[in-house]
Parts: sequence; structure tokens; C-alpha cells
Amino acid sequence: MAVNLVYDINDKPPFGKLLVLALQQLLAIMAATIAVPVAIGLPTQVPSAILGAGVGTIVYLLFTRFKSPVFLGSSFAFISSLITATAFGYLGILVGSIFAGLVYVVIAIVIHFAGTKWVSKLMPPVVIGPTVALIGLSLAGSAVTNITTAAGDTVNGGYNLVALLCGLITFFTVVVCSGQKRFKTMKLIPFIIGIGMGYVVAAIFTAFGLAFDVDYLKIVDFGPLVNNFVDEAGNFVGVTAFLNYPDFALIEGIKEIINGASNITYENAAGETVQAVLLNGQGVAEVALAFIPVALVVFAEHIADHKNLSSIIGRDLVEGEPGLKRTLLGDGVGSIAGTVLGICPNTTYGESVGCVAITGNASVRTIFVTAIMCIVLSFLSPIMALLQTIPAAVMGGVCFTLYGFIAVSGLKMFKDIDLGENKNLFVVSAILIAGIGGLAIRIPYHIADNGLVDKAITVTSIATALILGIITYAVMNRIEKSKLGQGEEEASVPSAAVEASVEPKLNHPEDDVPAEEDDILTGEDAAEENAALNTENTEEEK
Repeated sequence: MAVNLVYDINDKPPFGKLLVLALQQLLAIMAATIAVPVAIGLPTQVPSAILGAGVGTIVYLLFTRFKSPVFLGSSFAFISSLITATAFGYLGILVGSIFAGLVYVVIAIVIHFAGTKWVSKLMPPVVIGPTVALIGLSLAGSAVTNITTAAGDTVNGGYNLVALLCGLITFFTVVVCSGQKRFKTMKLIPFIIGIGMGYVVAAIFTAFGLAFDVDYLKIVDFGPLVNNFVDEAGNFVGVTAFLNYPDFALIEGIKEIINGASNITYENAAGETVQAVLLNGQGVAEVALAFIPVALVVFAEHIADHKNLSSIIGRDLVEGEPGLKRTLLGDGVGSIAGTVLGICPNTTYGESVGCVAITGNASVRTIFVTAIMCIVLSFLSPIMALLQTIPAAVMGGVCFTLYGFIAVSGLKMFKDIDLGENKNLFVVSAILIAGIGGLAIRIPYHIADNGLVDKAITVTSIATALILGIITYAVMNRIEKSKLGQGEEEASVPSAAVEASVEPKLNHPEDDVPAEEDDILTGEDAAEENAALNTENTEEEK
């Protein structure tokens, strides 16, 4: 049985307390959920991300028969994949998320018929651990870029010291809240408190910047909040200032098909603002290669989260009820539903698991009410506009910890692996070096008239690292088994020889009789015979 649970899975907290506990879960997951659309360059889609998280969680609860108390939110693991998909508009995001969700569905079907042993053989901790860590490490550059970015400063190469100060204040506020033990509420919602503190400091600097017309101090862009109430002509926008519906990726994708173009703009690798293109065959291939391998990695996170939650609530959610098959189906279908009605693929949240552990509240009803709150909140325009004004520097400070959590969670997966063994050392080395170094595989599929490749499908560095790790592990396993077989064969030859030589002595004791004297050479005779042999050998050589 679980220890110190205030409310078990099927318990019903009083209505008033249920609302408070649900709000607590909401605060725990909110910062991470809104960070993903901001990180991929679509801050206006924050309401969609929150709506999708609520919808995805409800779908997950239905598939798991309300037996797994965890919230699903926007997945940081898919940020790189989403950036790739953004180049092909909403259709790219939608198709990519469907690919990711179907990976879970296919794995769940395979597990239904084949069990779970093959999973650990294909992706042992020594493969999945460094790959998950790599996801966090690969996002480090994004966090550093955000933490030094100011909304009003565009003339200093994207580096702003005041923005860095605001980001670091955010970061250390999160650290202090998480590390202190006196106030449980602060320890529960360090991201929200950190964002609040960083936002206040950034707003103060921005106020001075506006008052004295100093762009360097303008950290916060209040444009979304202002535009929520008035249009470009200065007129009040009406009811939508208080109540509006989020953009659905499905609806936006249909509009792209009808119009023959996408309305998404994004920054390319050169820092240029470009228009997304309509999804085509090349785009489908690129999106699939960007999402499917990452989904395999997030599958490992899924298992880790549920094993961790199982130990907290005292029930085996993987081998028992609801079982890995149902949790995977819930996560996969919930992720697809969350993207269709939102914008981002979802995954089980470590923040949600931590909230259950700290509060001792495992009631699934709390998770369900939290999901309802997210759906309602996404339609409240003023709150959504306020969330969109959160500075990139402040989010960068939060991402220092969030991306770090992903990296550390991966490192924990192979903490018990002996890296002194060449097999493990080579696997981890291959994954980390390929991923951090940015090794991507570009498969050409079109050659221009000048004979040069002008179109290619790119396998992202994370996907390349995962594939390389799986192959390296398989090769090292093969070598290890081959050496083991040779060792057994060599060991069997001496033992057979010993048995053959020992057996006659045991069966024929008379063989121990000393040899005849004529057969034994004395020392002088032996010396003369050796000298004669040496003379013969010398003559033959001549």
C-alpha cells in the first residue's frame, strides 16, 4: 500500500477542497504547458496549447478507466520536431502529431500480442537514458538565446544584459522556492512564482524604458494585452476582449488547404522571417522523420513517469491496472486529440507526478477537474493575453530548469549502468557525440539540372543519435556473444584433452611401470646425440 496518501485514486475530496487541489495541479503544470508554443515561435497559440492539454488529459483518463492520476501537457521533447513542422504550417504540425500518436498506438497493439520484454531489448536504459538527456541538452541553446533577449532591443545582436538579469532572477527564484522546506506551497509551484518574480522585475525595467524612451530597458512587450482590448484604430474590440475561442490546428489546417497557403511565419536557421509553405510530399516525409524517432524516446519517458507514479501511490500502473497498453493508448490518442483541438503533442508531466507525491493527493477526480479548468481558461481572452506578454528572458530562466530536468531524467535512467564496460561506453558515447555535435542525416531525393542535390529529407540529430545508439548496442551485443561462444569452445578443448590423457592412467595402472633402461639416455649420451643432430642440421642448411 502507498504511504501517506491523503486521497487515494478512487477517493472523492469535498467539492470545495477538490477545486483548490485542482487549481494546485493547474499551477504546477501551467508554466511548462505555455512554454512550448512560445519556444517554437507561436506565442499566440498559448490558449490552444492549454485547451489541447485539457482535452488530451480527459482522453487519457477515459482510456485508462480513471485509474492513473497524471496530467498530460505540451511535450518539450517535441520542440525541435515542432519547429521542423512549423515550416509546413498547421498541417505540418497536425500530421507530425498524428505520426507521434500513432507510434504509441502501434506499440500498444504490439504489447497486447507480444508482451513488454521486446521493448527493454530494443531500447535498454543505456540507449534511452542518454537519448532523453540529449533532448534537454539540445535545447540548451534555445534557453540561452531566450534569456538574453529583450522585446524592445533589436540593435545589440539579440544580447541584452538587462534581459539576462531578469532571466537569472527568475531562475534563482525557482531554485530558492524548490530548495526551501518551510513553505510547501512555494515548493509546489516554483515555476509560477519564478515567472511572477521575473515578470515584475522585467515590467519595472520596461516602465523606465517607456518613460525615458530607452529601448534597451524594454523587456516586456505589452502589445498582446493592449491588442486584446483595442484594434489598430484604437477602438474597443467588443466581446472578444473577454471571451474568445482558441485556434484549432484542424480548422487552421483546413483553411490552409482551401487557401492553398499557410499564414504561419517563422524564423529560419539564418534568422530570417519566412512564410511557411503548404504541406507536400517532401514535407510529410520530413515531418515523419522529425516526429517518429522522438516519439520512441518519449515512450521511454512515459514508462519512467508511470513507474515513478506507481511507487508513489502503491499500485503498479504498468504491469497491473490499467497496464502499459492502456496508458500508451491514452497518451497516444490523447496527444492526437490535444493537437487537433489545440497545437502541441502531449505527454505525461513529471510536474504532475511531483504534485501527487508532495500533496499526497492521488484522486483522479482532481486530475479531471484540472483538465476542465484548462479548457475553460483557454476561452478567457484577458488571461490568455496576459500569458502571452511573458518575456522571452523570463521563460529562458524557467527553461534553464525545465530543460535541465529533461536531461537529468535521462541521466537517471542509466545511473546504474557500468560505463567501465566498452559496450555501454560506446553506446553512450555514440549517442551523446552525435546528438550534441548535431549529426543529421540528409537523404537526397531530387537532383537539379546542374547535377547538384537541391532537395533532401533530413533525419534530425536526435533521431540520428537514437538510431546510431540502437545499432551500436546491437553490434556490441553481437560481439559479446561471439566472444562468449569462442571462450566456451576453447575451454572445452583442454578439458577433453585432459580427460583423454588422464583416463588411460586411471583404467590401466600398469602403464605406470618405469621405462626400460635402454630407452633412457644418460647425461653424456644425451650430450653426444645433441651434438650429432646440430652437425646434421648445419650441413643441411649449407
